[in-house]
Amino acid sequence: MTVHFYHPDRPLRIGTRGSPLALAQAYETRQRLMDAHDLPEAAFEVHVIQTTGDAVQDRPLSEIGGKGLFTKEIEAAMLDGRIDLAVHSTKDVATVLPDGLVLSTYLPREDVTDSFISRKYARIEDLPEGAVVGSSSIRRRAQLARLRPDLSFVEFRGNVQTRLKKLDAGVAEATFLASAGLRRLGTPELVNEVPVDVMLPAVAQGAISIEQRADDEGVSQMLAPLNDPETELRVRVERAFLQELDGSCRTPLGGLALIDGDQVVLHGEILRPDGAEAHKDQWSGSRADAIEMGHAAGREMKQRGGAGFFA
Repeated sequence: MTVHFYHPDRPLRIGTRGSPLALAQAYETRQRLMDAHDLPEAAFEVHVIQTTGDAVQDRPLSEIGGKGLFTKEIEAAMLDGRIDLAVHSTKDVATVLPDGLVLSTYLPREDVTDSFISRKYARIEDLPEGAVVGSSSIRRRAQLARLRPDLSFVEFRGNVQTRLKKLDAGVAEATFLASAGLRRLGTPELVNEVPVDVMLPAVAQGAISIEQRADDEGVSQMLAPLNDPETELRVRVERAFLQELDGSCRTPLGGLALIDGDQVVLHGEILRPDGAEAHKDQWSGSRADAIEMGHAAGREMKQRGGAGFFA
């Protein structure tokens, strides 16, 4: 394949957050581009951009403003030409993108589950009554409150090592991390999967996506070989569901699309933040109609919850 974009004196600039996981995902993308186009590492530059979500570590995400916390500054850098593309954990990406930008590429999806992490206990069921669980995810907290109303919660943010140190310090008895992130960070021994019928994952969990300028044909050609169509379809169905529910860091909901032959099955759940009420269902449809099915499922759930459900 002829690469029209690359020039030896003009590396392709990849934007990313600076966390260990974000960097691992950016380096994976760079390696896939090198392999696809037989290019040297020097053909790419990884640009670390600090985001609001990374800068503010002492408050819950829901307090500092929903989705976009981990993407806004990166998207600004793309729009003003400082970077050529951005690598994201798709679950951090708002469902409506700034004008001129598109999510064009989805890498093959990793493990979608949450992992239960504790220094003392193997499973959620093993936690003693009244145990403290650390989590900054309003979804995980609502799901856990529904499963175990006796538990209490403490705000828990930071990278994997920070969270493990907090467990060792006794700040909490347990926490949760995305299994995909643990695998990508080279710590598969920490993976302790919670079944998806116990905790339905966040929309797009485990999926890396790449954002670019919509009119950048050179970058489109570079990225085309990297796209995984099955991951793209599943994630777009889940994001359609999310979009109808106005999903943000303030809305506890889960969504997971699975492909079975020509059929796509979507599992969806919405919860009150305190876990006191939840609505869960599944829908199925053909691949061709799956994205509209995701939208319809979201509208149905919104109606079921009624006004003020997430308040």
